[in-house]
Amino acid sequence: MTVVTAQTEPAVPPVDQVPGQAAADTGEFWVEPGTSADEVPADGAHEESPGAGAHADVHVDEAHAEVPADETHAEVPAEKAHTEAAEDEAHADVTPEDVPAEVARDAQDFGAYVRAGGWAFALKVARSVRPGGEAPGETRKVSAKVFAELAGCSPERVMRYYKAWDKAADDGLVPYFEALAPGQDVELPDSDVWHAYYVSRSSASSERGTAITAAAEAEGIRPTKALEVAENPTALRAAILADPSTAKAARAALLDRLQEDPSLQTEWARDIARTDDLKKAVATETQAASRIGYVRDIVENGQVKTPAGQTIDAPAELRAEAERHLSLIDELDENEDTSEWASEAFDSMKDIVAQTIQADPELRLQERRTKFYSSLQKATKVFEELTFDDADDLDTIYEDDMLQRLEELQEAISTCITTLRKAAPGK
Repeated sequence: MTVVTAQTEPAVPPVDQVPGQAAADTGEFWVEPGTSADEVPADGAHEESPGAGAHADVHVDEAHAEVPADETHAEVPAEKAHTEAAEDEAHADVTPEDVPAEVARDAQDFGAYVRAGGWAFALKVARSVRPGGEAPGETRKVSAKVFAELAGCSPERVMRYYKAWDKAADDGLVPYFEALAPGQDVELPDSDVWHAYYVSRSSASSERGTAITAAAEAEGIRPTKALEVAENPTALRAAILADPSTAKAARAALLDRLQEDPSLQTEWARDIARTDDLKKAVATETQAASRIGYVRDIVENGQVKTPAGQTIDAPAELRAEAERHLSLIDELDENEDTSEWASEAFDSMKDIVAQTIQADPELRLQERRTKFYSSLQKATKVFEELTFDDADDLDTIYEDDMLQRLEELQEAISTCITTLRKAAPGK
């Protein structure tokens, strides 16, 4: 049995009708949804069958029972597509005149902000706030304070927009304040350039803020980020203490600043000198750097300084060994300890230099002469300082031990002089 849905019949009977009862005024018979129009008995049949109403109910149930489930669900997408098509058709018929004025205004304001960003608000300030130098009676514009009260914000915020517009006007992107009247619209710059003129923090206007802004622009970041960090030193400290990468960035920045800030150099050196652990660390790193420099000089300059202090040409063996050690040191990571590598390289260089000196009689003799002369210079300087500084008041500091040591020193000097005289040419 095929079930046909009656499209023309009402889904709900009038209030004065009940299921199974014909309308008194039209003679029509209400059919329950789902029953076929063909199954509605004629008037005669209705009269001849007292139980027609009951049979009609049975027919309805049978009709529903014979509708396959798949066919019922198949109607749903069709109905949805029909609904969407109807909505699209309804939207297509909507014109700007049909849209409520409030909705249209919101959409226009949204579009203006998308296209111009902060410029849309800066324009409102620029055309409404009185420029400096203009008296209240000369213009319809108001002061930044009055505008802020009307806007429900601070005058400082208003002035940040005002200054952004002023800078852009100097660059020729927007008209000057004097050329604008309240309510006047002008073509606005792209939203992409807004952040180049607007600074969201009042600290940016100070000398300190200007310097931070310039440094941020040089680093290729937005000034607002740098200003935010500068205004929260406690947060900066927390990040440095907790995060190694942040601490590394801070260290690199301080090292860069040290080159141009003598006072910071002094303060940092003082802090290091007053901290025992730092003093030891500095001494260790200084020694390692000195030893690495010693090896690097051999490689780059081809010369080496002997223990006595004379400079000689580095032998090929020494240069090759220096290059090997230096290559190993240069391959180390930046955070890896270099002290052990530096010590090993330095000791290796010293051994080769000593072997070189020992293998060359002339070089060995020159090394002894240089060493003796160096010691003599040091002794002379020390004795001169001792004599000249204390000669006038030796009686006040006299001790028996002092005289004894000076006499021993005099004897040693006399012996040295006698030996040198014997070695002098022609003696």
